[in-house]
Amino acid sequence: MTGVLTDSIDVRAAEPADRPAILDLLGLTLGWVTDGWFDAFYAWKHQQNPFGASLSWVAVDGEVIVGHRVFLRWEHVTPDGEVLRTVRAVDTATHPSHQRRGIFRRLNLHAVNEVSSERVAFVFNTPNDSSRPGNLKVGWSQVGRLGVGVRVASPLSALRVARARVPADVWSVPSTAGQPAPDVLASSAIRDLMDALGPVSGLATHRTPAYLRWRYGFEPLSYRAITLGDDVRDGVAIFRLRRRGPALECALCEVLVPQGDRGAGRALVRAVVSECGADYVVRLGCAPVGRDGFVRAPGQGPLLTWRPLREAVPGGRLDDWALGLGDVELL
Repeated sequence: MTGVLTDSIDVRAAEPADRPAILDLLGLTLGWVTDGWFDAFYAWKHQQNPFGASLSWVAVDGEVIVGHRVFLRWEHVTPDGEVLRTVRAVDTATHPSHQRRGIFRRLNLHAVNEVSSERVAFVFNTPNDSSRPGNLKVGWSQVGRLGVGVRVASPLSALRVARARVPADVWSVPSTAGQPAPDVLASSAIRDLMDALGPVSGLATHRTPAYLRWRYGFEPLSYRAITLGDDVRDGVAIFRLRRRGPALECALCEVLVPQGDRGAGRALVRAVVSECGADYVVRLGCAPVGRDGFVRAPGQGPLLTWRPLREAVPGGRLDDWALGLGDVELL
């Protein structure tokens, strides 16, 4: 692939030999610890994804990698059942010594040009405050804030939650609640549950058994699963515990039940709340005050951004989407 030369910076596809330098750059800029866990995490995220290996580019100044951009391959399904090939922009980094030289913009434009020929429908992500302005300058639109619902366990927990004004840890806190998610998702019956889910209400991740086993199968993240009885076909909830400052948070990622069985969904949520032992449970999307005890956290939740790469594709309005916490947390 021919690089794009601008000033002294060359933008090209990342190569396997670039991995150590990329991890070092992510450690410097995003706080990743360059140890075996993060190396394995990068491989899980970008090489083992069932939607396909990620598309990755680097900006090079001479022989030194000074910028990095990745499009994680994804798939979304629409309410009418169409499966769209999409990508999510993640793990962006520019070396501090090379900031304000347009590297972020060059990587973005190069990446979009590359994927436009692959019939990708759109790019989406939930960027942080540092990268969001750069995305908006090169064609992304800010769709809106994905509302977060919170259920606090007790008055004492509420005090700890009030002091938890820091990002959640990446790695999970070990838990004995429920069962290990990989064990539950290994059942062949998970296919029957997927077939029984019914149509989605908006753009949602194309959930397949292979996707679920990958998404919740990375051992250091310690995802847990609770089922109704012994049969996963009756429904499953997937969650993990993570530390957020002084508070222990339960991230409720998935509640999957057969179509129309709202009682099963409520029962699974109650089971997670009862068994997880966290100060609070957080999930994506809920009524301002839900019947299940969740309350919408005002002004909280990730900001979703989106850039169409084909004509007449959905995604530009918040109502176009039906996302759960598992679709956005961690990735």
